[in-house]
Formats: sequence, C-alpha cells, structure tokens
Amino acid sequence: MIDRIKIRGARVHNLKGVDVDIPLNKIVGVAGVSGSGKSSLALGVVYAEGSRRYLEALSTYTRRRMTQAAKAQVDEVTYVPAALALHQRPGVPGIRSTFGTATELLNSLRLMYSRLASHRCPNGHYAPPSLAVAAGRELVCPECGEHFYAPGAEELSFNSQGACPECGGTGSIRIVDESTLVPDESLTIDEGAVLPWQTLMWSLMKDIARDLGVRTDVPFRLLTPEEREIVFHGPAVKHHMIYQNRTSGAAGEMDFTYFNAIYTVENALAKVKDEKGMKRVARFLKEEVCPSCGGTRLSEAARAPRLRGISLDEACRMTLAELMEWVDGVPASLPEEMEPMVRSICESFRSAAMRLMDLGLGYLTLDRASSTLSTGERQRMQLARAVRNRTTGVLYVLDEPSIGLHPSNIMGLNGVIRDLVADGNSVLLVDHDTQILKEADWLIEMGPGAGAAGGRVIAEGSVADVGNNPESRIGGFLSGRADTRIRRPAGAEEMFSEGRIRLSTSGIHTVKPLEVEIPKGRLTVVTGVSGSGKTTLVLESLVPALKALAGGTRLPAHVRAVEAEGIGHVKLIDATPIGVNVRSTVATYANVHDELRKIYAKTPDAKSRGYKAEDFSYNTGRLRCPACDGTGSISLDVQFLPDVVLTCPECRGSRYGKDAWLIKHTDRQGRAYSLPELMDMGIDAALEACADMKVVSQRMQVLQRLGLGYLTLGEETPGLSGGEAQRLKLASEMGRMQADSVFVFDEPTIGLHPLDVQVLLGVFQALIDRGATVVVIEHDLDVIRNADYIIDMGPGGGEEGGRIVAAGTLETVRQAPESRTGRYL
Repeated sequence: MIDRIKIRGARVHNLKGVDVDIPLNKIVGVAGVSGSGKSSLALGVVYAEGSRRYLEALSTYTRRRMTQAAKAQVDEVTYVPAALALHQRPGVPGIRSTFGTATELLNSLRLMYSRLASHRCPNGHYAPPSLAVAAGRELVCPECGEHFYAPGAEELSFNSQGACPECGGTGSIRIVDESTLVPDESLTIDEGAVLPWQTLMWSLMKDIARDLGVRTDVPFRLLTPEEREIVFHGPAVKHHMIYQNRTSGAAGEMDFTYFNAIYTVENALAKVKDEKGMKRVARFLKEEVCPSCGGTRLSEAARAPRLRGISLDEACRMTLAELMEWVDGVPASLPEEMEPMVRSICESFRSAAMRLMDLGLGYLTLDRASSTLSTGERQRMQLARAVRNRTTGVLYVLDEPSIGLHPSNIMGLNGVIRDLVADGNSVLLVDHDTQILKEADWLIEMGPGAGAAGGRVIAEGSVADVGNNPESRIGGFLSGRADTRIRRPAGAEEMFSEGRIRLSTSGIHTVKPLEVEIPKGRLTVVTGVSGSGKTTLVLESLVPALKALAGGTRLPAHVRAVEAEGIGHVKLIDATPIGVNVRSTVATYANVHDELRKIYAKTPDAKSRGYKAEDFSYNTGRLRCPACDGTGSISLDVQFLPDVVLTCPECRGSRYGKDAWLIKHTDRQGRAYSLPELMDMGIDAALEACADMKVVSQRMQVLQRLGLGYLTLGEETPGLSGGEAQRLKLASEMGRMQADSVFVFDEPTIGLHPLDVQVLLGVFQALIDRGATVVVIEHDLDVIRNADYIIDMGPGGGEEGGRIVAAGTLETVRQAPESRTGRYL
C-alpha cells in the first residue's frame, strides 16, 4: 500500500533541497519559527503540486478560466492526492453575502419555506401546508376561494426575485447625514459654513439663500430656526438673478433653482459615476437600516410565508443554535403525509449546521453580514463546507486553522479535522498552536532559524519524539518544559498606580452595556471565546472613543463616556498587509533605503560618474534594471497555461542595472559592498556591513530587536505574514517616549511561533518601559499569562456573551467560575 507522499529536492523559497516523506490518511503537523519554510513546504510544494496535477487533468478550455498554480521547484513529488487548501486569510465577502448565504444554510431554509410553509393568498388569507406546493399544483384559499401559486425558493432570495425593492436586497440605504453639512458653526455662510455648497455645488447658492431671507454674514450658530430650515430643507424655487463670472468679470441675467444643502448632496449622489465622485459625496452620507424591509433585505411578499408561526426573516434573525432547535420541531408541526419530504429537507439543513456548531459558530445568526465576520469565523465556514462534502482521498492543506480561535473553540476544530481523516482523507496543517499540534499523528519541524538560516527539516516523528528531540525548537512547548513567563506582571495593589482609562458604553450588536477600567502604563489583554464582544469593546468602542477625545470630536453614538487623562494618541497596530505592490520593501518601509541612497551618492564611485541619490531609486532612478523596470521579476503570458513569473534574468531579482553593482561602499573592515548586494542581505548580516552608518544602523537595530533580523532588506512587504507586518509597523514607534500613547494590538500572535511570542512580549515591555499603555486582543495563553490586567468577555458567543465575566490579575480570572479562559489558564 502507498502510505506516504514522497518529496525529493524541494527548493521553493528558502527550502534547501528538502527530502521528506509525509504520511497519508493521517493528521500531519508542520511547525517551525516564522520564516523557517513551513508554508513553502506545505503550500509551495505539496498543495501546488496536488492542485496543479488535478487541474491538468481538466480540458484546456476549463483551465483557461481558473487561477492556476505554477510548477513547484522540486525534483520529485510522488503519490500526492488531489489537494484543497484552506488559506490563512479568506477574502472578505461582498455586501450581498451573509452567514446564511456563505454557508448555504439559507438555501435549505428557503426550500423549507417554499415547500413546507403556509402561503398567503392575494387577499391576505393563509392556506395550510400541503404536498400540492411541491407537486407544482395551484393552491386554493380555504377562506376566499382565490386560486394562486406558492413562491419558489428563488422568489424568497434577497439576491434575486425576493429582494426588497427599496434597498435592492442589501438591507441598508444611504441617506444624508445632517451633522456633516455644517461642520464648523462659528463660520458664516459667506465664509463657507455650508460645506456641500463649497464642494458639490455652485457657490451662488449662498446668494440665493441671502435673497430668501437667510443672513449669510453672521456665524451659522446665530441663525434662527426659520433660517436653518431654509438652508437644510428650503423649497426648490426658481430665482432670477444677475450672475457675474469671477474669472472673466462678465455678467448676465439667469434663472437658478435653489438647491438646499440636503438636496445638493442627494443630487450629487444621483450623478456619481466613479469612485472618485463617490469619495466627494461619501463624507456627507450615513448608512441606515432600510425603512421598507427593516434590514431583512426581503420584499414584503418574501416575508409572507409562515412556518411554525414565523416568517423567513424572523428565522434568519435566530442564532444557529436556536434555529437548530426550531428545525427539529418542524416535522411534528406538519401533516403526516408530508413527513418523508420534510425529513429530507430538514436533514440537509441539520447536517450542514452540525459542523458549524462543532466549530463553535452556533452564536451567529443567518442574517449576519459576512463582511462583519472575523478571519477565524470565515476560515471555519470554509472548513465546515469542506467537511460537509464528505469527500474521500483528498489532501486538505490547512494554513494556521487556529487563527482567531479561543482554546475552547480549538477542541471543536480538532474534532472536525479528525472527521476529515475518518472519511479517508489526509490533513497537512501548518500551525504554531501547541493545542492543535499535539493532536497530530506525525510532526515535521522546519528550521532551525528563519530565512537563509531555515529551510531544513530539523525534527520529525510523533509528538513525543519531537518533544524529546534536543534539536527541536518547539519540543519544550509541546512537553511543557519551556518557561513561558517572560515578564513580572503588576500586583493588584499597584495596578492603577499610573492612572486609569474609564469607558462607559450602551448596548451595541450582541454586547451589553459595559463599564470598563483599563490601567495606564500596563499590559492589558482582552480575551474571550469567538463572538464574545472583544472586537466591539476594543476596536468599535475604545479606539474611536479615545481618538474622539484626543481630537476633540464627537464620541461614537453608543459610547456614553470616556475618561483618559493625559492620553493624546491611540495607535492601532493590526495585521493588515503592508503595501499592495512589489515596489514596497522592508528597506523602503523602515526608512532605510532613502538613507542608503544618500550614502551611496556620496561615494567616490558615484561622484566620478555623476550619480545623485535619486538615481539609486529602483522605482524611478537611472540605475534601476531596464528589463524588469525595478520590480525584480517579469511575468510571461503563456496564453492558456498559467502566467509564468520569473526572476528577472538581467538583474537576477536585485532590481538594479549592471552599473549599480560597480558603485561600492567600503565598511570599517575594508569590505566593499554595492547597494544591490546590501539589499539582498538579511538585516542581521546587513547590520555588520552598515556598522559605520549611524542612522541606518539604529533603524535596523530596531528591526532586529523586534525579531525581524531574518528578513532581507529587499523583501516585498505585501508577502509578509500578519505577525511580521504588525512588528514592522511598530518600528517607527520604538525608542521614543510614549507616556501619552495607547497601543492597541489586534491578535498580534497570528503566525507566531512560541519563541516569537516571547520576542513580542519583550516588545510590549519595551513600550511599557517608555510609558505606553498596551491593550491586546488575544487568545494565546502565553500572552494572557504575562498580562498585568485581563478582561475576559463572555461567557459564550453572540447573545450568550457580550459581558465582562472577569477582570483583574491572572489569579482573579483563574478563579472566576464563569470564565472559560480561566479553565485553560
């Protein structure tokens, strides 16, 4: 029997000719520090080859319409099954996607309502459920005798015939926000107080307003209610006036229609043709729930059918857990002769919903917009869909499935992964979370370091084998030997000695009204199961409230009060990728490249050839590679085969032309380096070469202290992991005093090895030593154990959460009976 995938000579990215066997029909974990080559092995070799070979079995016509993977750089891969990858960051869905549509649960529910509900006749009476609907027969109203047909499942969809006519099935409409029309009431209308008249309309509206009796030469706040009414809601009267062109001085008589401030915006919105036009208008708009459908997205007719006494929109407002119970009661509520059909439809809903429940998503409602779901929630939706298909013989490659998951959710995830293997599939998962890695039947650890120092298999075997292997860098965390306490948390008695931030909010989403205290100058971790309200508390309440306080603007509507004496800055450090194109590199982002260009322009070699600093830019300078235009790679269009992206053969990926290699800078040891050579070095090595460049050295030392020494200066920033992007964003903040700053981190351990988490904790401590207040949304138990103050949200997700179940020191949370986090601590 073939029981393993054989890989020989893998050289993708930093892999150094790796030879490894991956057992089939097992859970295989791939571990290693950030940048060690885990994803290169799992996604760059195994998944790339598994999916490519499967796609090559399809017709050329079909392949042209699919995104295709290029052939991996590997000598041999044998016995690889067809592969599916569940990526670390699924794309953010569009406005029309909801939890119900994305999971396809809404399809089953619409079918239930179409086939099993009581339908309404045109006169408003209801006909009882019957098999006539499924048979496509005409229904007869038992009260008025009217003949009518029941709606099909398509007529109950808000993405087609069942859409609300007013909002088009999006559930929201854009209306003018009156509070934005006159942002500064100390100005007069003549000075531009009415902003839409300044930016969207001829300024002569001021003249018409004056003729209509509005004083335009007094501060807007002094206008009477009648004058304000004319400005905001005045009628569209035609006005005859003499108009003088300011540029030419020519005058003429014309009739102008008065556009009040609100209609000015509405008129501009109706004429918007592109994104630029939308930007001009967007500042005057706010989104509101559609008044016609109440945000349900459905037309009045689609909301009419009744099943177990409720309409489709009411069913969509239930949480998945509540809906499961409700569906269980459907068969008993219908006539006996309908039972075979009822059981079939209900079972299709139950089997799909059960997987989502196992993955801890029971708190979500079907009408929840997909764009508001977290990365972890979207990833688990992907996973549930894969498991539901009950395939056999497929290789599932999971890229950090633990992202965004509380330890209690990981148990459900482990169960789902086991189900995949039980169905005859293989699972290859890249992760750092020891709770998931301990479930693996076989572990492969890459390393020992990152970048050029990684790319080898340093340990493999069972969890116990790797745990006891002296070469392993994760072994100590698997066996429990490693010490994870990096800093001394503050005691309860000294917690608020530096001061406190107070926040008071009313209820929003599923989060109840909250009273929160956060100690200044400390490390505070906000934790809790998925959907418990962490994001709402920190990113939707605390951050905008502190920004409003610092900027003297209005607080968010749901924030009742905020006190933060001495806080002048709020800095949100999240995991969104840096830059969108290949021209953004580590060196440009860290402000190292500009300094290097100045230094190289001062060398004797550059001066003798007449080169200036701007010539050393690989984006616009004379020395950039002419073949690839300074991008380092070229893309070849091979028609119906996938585009081939090659390292530029002229500059070998350095982005610079031949002349740039001739200009050298000599270091203290007498070694000479060109700028292209320097850009190809890792930060650790470049620090030696740049020891005599004071500013460059200082900036690179910061990157090294942030644990990014393995990155090369020329590395493209869009390709960095979430954790790397977060730390790079911090580089400019390190080293300065931060006593008036609050730093907010959104799950900074994404993509971090336990050793990298220890580096991150050192970064937090460095910020705190400089006086900063650090607030972190996190599930990682090592980070939580090192916190001064813990705020645990919950106890469950959705309606079962939204409260603070424990707040205080590690010991306080550990002892709190309601805290699910406490159990794992």
